[in-house]
This record gives sequence, C-alpha cells and structure tokens, in this order.
Amino acid sequence: MAAMFTRKNPQLALRREAQAWVLRLASGQATEADGAAFRQWCGQSAEHARAFKETRAAWQALQPAARRAHAEQMARARARAPGRRAFLGGALAACGAYLAFRPPLDLWPAVSELAADYRSGAGEQREVALGEDATVQMNTRTRINVSAQARGERVDLLAGEVELRAGARPVSLSAGAGSVTVRDACVNVRYTDAQVRVTCLEGVARVQGPGGELALAAPRQVLLGADGLGAPRDADLAAISGWRRGVLEFNDVPLAQVVDEINRHRAGRILLMGDRLAGSRVQARFPLDQLADAALLIRDVYGAQVTTLPGGIVLLS
Repeated sequence: MAAMFTRKNPQLALRREAQAWVLRLASGQATEADGAAFRQWCGQSAEHARAFKETRAAWQALQPAARRAHAEQMARARARAPGRRAFLGGALAACGAYLAFRPPLDLWPAVSELAADYRSGAGEQREVALGEDATVQMNTRTRINVSAQARGERVDLLAGEVELRAGARPVSLSAGAGSVTVRDACVNVRYTDAQVRVTCLEGVARVQGPGGELALAAPRQVLLGADGLGAPRDADLAAISGWRRGVLEFNDVPLAQVVDEINRHRAGRILLMGDRLAGSRVQARFPLDQLADAALLIRDVYGAQVTTLPGGIVLLS
C-alpha cells in the first residue's frame, strides 16, 4: 500500500489557534499570564492579528443566537427541575463571558482591547510611523486603528493617550464623538472615561465635535464630551507631556486622580479605601521606572496603611 501524506494547511492551523484563543479569553478563566501569552501570539504577524479579528467577529455574531438557545435551554431546565442548580449554571456562563469582556480591575486585557491595529500594554510606549513626516507616540494602555485616505492618514483612537505630530500632509484623528486635524503641528489627545481631551503642543490644530469646531493653538486645550466642545483653556504642557520624558507630574490634583494615572502605567491595581485619602491634594513627580514604589511613597507622605494582595493589588487605607 502506498504511503499517504497530508499537506499541512498553515491558514487552517492559524484559524484553529485563533479559535482556541477566543474560547480561552471568553471562558472567564483567563489569567494575566494568558493575556501576556496571547499578546505574544497575536504580535507574531499581521496574519495572526487578522485571524483573531475574524474569529472574534464570527464569535460575536453568533452570540445573539447562542443567548437565545441558552435562554430556551434554561427555560426547559426550569420547567423540568426548577432550582438553584439551573440558575447557577446560567449565571456562571454569563459571568464567564462578562469577565472576558470586562476583566476585574483590568488584571488582564479584555477581548475587545486585543483586536486593535496597535496596542500598548501597561507601562509600555510605542511609536507608529504614518508616512514620511507624521508619527504617533502611544502612551500606556492605548489602542489605535490606522488607515490611509486620499487626503492623508487617519487614526482612530479607541482608548488611551497619544501624541500626534504631522508635517505638511494632514493627519486626522478621531476619538469619541470628535476629531482633530493636524498639519505642521503637534497635539496630545487623551481618551479615557468617555471624555476626550485635546491639547495643542505646537502650531494650530482643528478640533471638531458635536455642534461645532474650533482652531486650537498652543498651549491651549479643550475637552470634548457628549455635550460637545468645552471652552479652550491654558494647559500645563510639562505635566501633560511628562510621560514622553519618562515622568508623571502632578500639580495640586486630588490623590484619587494621581492613583488612577499611576494605575494606567503599572500592572495590577492600587485601590484607595475610603474617602480620607482620596481628596488629599498632591504636588509630586514620579519617574515611570519607579512606579513600583509609588504605594510606599504615598504611605510615607500621607500615613496610609498598605495591604499587598496577589496579582499586584495594593490597598491603601
């Protein structure tokens, strides 16, 4: 009998790997190590990232039908044997899917965060070149998509913070409900907590939002939310662009805001317990490479009690 040989299909193998990752991340049992391993897998090539995007899209498209089937199955189970076990089964399944898309305390990346064209992790900064004379500097925990258009490059800021510098060819950046167009200028754009903050660092940028647009010149900034554009105001450029110099600068801001920013730059989570510390005003400068000691510095200055838990979680009370 002649020997039979099968030729491996790289695309099929890649799809199966992507399916395995989608299932793992949606299981509710993914760990921080799983998140790191996934980022390494997804970063191997554009094909890996594309396979994950396509598999995730197909998985999401099936969710309505899966939920309906699950609801019908649960209804039948309750009709046959109403009780706590059937409820727990449904609750655990729902919890697993929720944890994949809303990880507790951001201890691992949500599935939606892993599908962007470019992504930076906690404490990571990245640079993305846009053509010959434009660049995007990505701060920690930032996600962007990039596309080419006839009139110039387009950047979609999905979450996080970037510094966008453009030359003679204009670059447009969208974030939330607004956008900014940059030409021969440099801006910082931050999109966190459903609010967009645009700061002009050099030159003049054009900012558009619901109900209006304006020309923003350095060193001014404007906030953009669901209600539209706010009034331009002077900006503390040293504090805003401090991360580009490797530091976090805070000038008379609440400790709660300081802790929120530190958490964006480190793995794990610092939690303020109670209101005693949260409103304390802070004037401080933290080197990014020393944020591991931030909780101890807060303890020394404000007399806080520090409780360290697994997973990089620190309680300050």
